[in-house]
Amino acid sequence: MSEYSEREKAVRAALAGVIDPELRRPITELNMVKSVTVGEDGTVGIEIYLTTGACPKKAEIVDMVTTAVADVPGTGSVTVNLDVMSDEQRTALRKQLRGEQGLSAEPVIPFAQPGSLTRVYAVASGKGGVGKSSVTVNLAAAMAGRGLSVGLLDADIYGHSIPRMMGTSDRPTQVESMILPPIAHEVKVISIAQFTEGNAPVAWRGPMLHRALQQFLADVYWGDLDVLLLDLPPGTGDVAISVAQMLPSAEILVVTTPQVAAAEVAERAGAIALQTRQRIVGVVENMAGLLMPDGTTWEIFGEGGGRQVAERLTRAVGSDVPLLGRVPLDPALVAAGDCGVPLVLSAPESAAGTELRAIADKLMARRRGLAGRSLGLDPAGR
Repeated sequence: MSEYSEREKAVRAALAGVIDPELRRPITELNMVKSVTVGEDGTVGIEIYLTTGACPKKAEIVDMVTTAVADVPGTGSVTVNLDVMSDEQRTALRKQLRGEQGLSAEPVIPFAQPGSLTRVYAVASGKGGVGKSSVTVNLAAAMAGRGLSVGLLDADIYGHSIPRMMGTSDRPTQVESMILPPIAHEVKVISIAQFTEGNAPVAWRGPMLHRALQQFLADVYWGDLDVLLLDLPPGTGDVAISVAQMLPSAEILVVTTPQVAAAEVAERAGAIALQTRQRIVGVVENMAGLLMPDGTTWEIFGEGGGRQVAERLTRAVGSDVPLLGRVPLDPALVAAGDCGVPLVLSAPESAAGTELRAIADKLMARRRGLAGRSLGLDPAGR
């Protein structure tokens, strides 16, 4: 006789199609199915392990399991009971997801490893108020909408705004030392705002900023990402230096406005790549004129700033730094950030939405450089 009855096999097969909303892997693969019983009358009883008793997705998991099993032919009512993993089970889960990191005191940052295939874009600006975060969340949502696995790290510790702009108030779940980031619009999001109460300010010195960024990169379970976007704080301070140290292969994306004065400051933010030896992927000009009802464009903040930054950085670094796009000023872009639905999702065909999606497509189409990657070559004579 087989271990399971045919009906129970069908139920377990259905459970294999239930994807954990945080880990994005089948619950059967994660050993979250504790037991399955099927009565003679077709009633089904299922016990599911949660990673923690405070799991924020427990109701969602129950609904998904119930729906999946209810579709199995011959089944009747479905009862789902929840249990919590033991310490040993959580340890096994962490090892399954992350593997052993050895005895090193320093946590491992997966994106800094030679074999990493994740494209890392650090979005920078010379000053605040240029719409850097708006650009970042829209690029993340646009790439995720194209089917890429995307992570978004709010590295602007003092001026964090990413959770609101992504429409999530969920807090991360912790499995031992591993942090599971909330997911919004198919983007994995982590921010210091998810660890503070209300709108409490963060008053930290440089070493604390460095440690927080290190934890976000190493302790968070990002999974296999195609792209990781970091929303940097304005300027060239501690966080920009820490990113260069921890993620030397990260590429810098500079955001500016058309205003010449803002462009000069943005140029300094990009020029830090000369010191950190990072590559500048390009420049985005935000607030590039307001489209008027008669079809003309009102250049409220002047014009030419983005092109000026791109040209000067090209000369400074000795390689092409393209102007990737000019995003027009659009009140809907501000409203989208306030309501938590990026413009590329709420109004993808708008002028600003179209331009942002085009910029995302350019970043997706670029080939990843060889910097930091293992070429799989052995020294001669070995």
